[in-house]
Amino acid sequence: MSLTPVELTAAESARVLRAVLAPLVAQGAIVRRPRMTAWAERRQSDRESRRLLTALRHRHDDAPLVLRLGPRRLVLVTDPGDVERLLVGSPEPFTPASNEKRGALAHFQPQGLLISAPADRRLRRPLNERALDTPHAVHEDAPSHVRAVVRAAGELERRVRDTGSLDAGTFMAAWWRLALDVTFGAAARDDDRLVAVLSALRRDANWSWLRPRRPWLRAELERRVARHVARAPSTSLAGRARDADPDQAPGQVPHWLFAFDAAGATTLRALAVASAREDVRSRLVDELPVDELAAEELAGDEDGGAAALPYGRACLLEAVRLWPTTFAILRDSLRPTDWGGTTLPAGTGFVVVSAFFHRDGERLPFADDFVPEAWLDGRASSDWGLVPFSGGPAGCPGRNLVLLVASHLLTRLARLGLDVDRGRHLARDPLPCTVDHLGLRFTAPRAGT
Repeated sequence: MSLTPVELTAAESARVLRAVLAPLVAQGAIVRRPRMTAWAERRQSDRESRRLLTALRHRHDDAPLVLRLGPRRLVLVTDPGDVERLLVGSPEPFTPASNEKRGALAHFQPQGLLISAPADRRLRRPLNERALDTPHAVHEDAPSHVRAVVRAAGELERRVRDTGSLDAGTFMAAWWRLALDVTFGAAARDDDRLVAVLSALRRDANWSWLRPRRPWLRAELERRVARHVARAPSTSLAGRARDADPDQAPGQVPHWLFAFDAAGATTLRALAVASAREDVRSRLVDELPVDELAAEELAGDEDGGAAALPYGRACLLEAVRLWPTTFAILRDSLRPTDWGGTTLPAGTGFVVVSAFFHRDGERLPFADDFVPEAWLDGRASSDWGLVPFSGGPAGCPGRNLVLLVASHLLTRLARLGLDVDRGRHLARDPLPCTVDHLGLRFTAPRAGT
């Protein structure tokens, strides 16, 4: 049963703004700012945020915490039961199209599912699920997608062989080509201009309503997306969406690309842990036998089979649990809501701070440890406090597609036997609360090792 929300004092509100919200905004909610993510790692900002929210939860007996920002009322929930209520109650009465998200995402995806009104959402959600093959662990077009992974893995392997190293910038450049390949087909993988325009608009989106729109830049993005959608093979994500609804398809694509960026950050962090821990690396390598490395041999069967790579997926889920790419899950109430005997007005914002729930040492014995087995035995997946891909009816429709692509790349890169610089802090538990993926760097193993 929900508890009555507690209004924070002015002093408590100031501490939440400084320790919780300010670091999230500074790092960039839509696209990360390199200097600020490096600063956040040095400060271990997620640790400070978690400590404060834990202290406030104790002081107020697990009640939701009401923070006022001018006319805006935000309710920070501190109990997994409240997380469940919000996510099960989405998209109505708790809409994912929060005020902050609408301000941000309209810069580059005004027709995207995440900020759609209820009537539009009823059309767009099925289209997204059709293109992303949401219900299945292995996408219907998995062979095509894994061939894209093979191309990206080969590119990165050649880079390591030629230079003896791999940095985050090189990885992310290859990852973007992979994202374009999966989304539009191989012919689009070198459209660097599309990535540049999208990145510029996402930097604008970091400022939400505070940054003026650049309609001419968004128009260029839309033209490029529309051209690729028209030419995309039917086995690509855009091609599937176009074949289902050619009018709605182009407007959904920018969010898929946006989501791929976060998946790249998670893959980098998971690779760093695997490179620092031989037991993790070995198990990843063993999961995809050598005779199944060729994408043509992979079958996209409904039950997953060898292509599902459950341990690889679990490593990625664990990486995004430990280091969430979505700093906070936001919901707005569409109508007045009874919460613990108090009526909250329509338009009230609700906030789930991911790093707080994902590392809650009072509930999770493995809070700061790397335990992918928790995703295999059901401990993590049954916990409403652990929502790396959100949850409920408005949960991420691309979860399985992202895990398929990322797990195949992670497994193939694990075979390179890379060493991670500064790897000692990832080699053992407990793990740091904040890891700057943009600062990660890998080296090839020395001959004879």
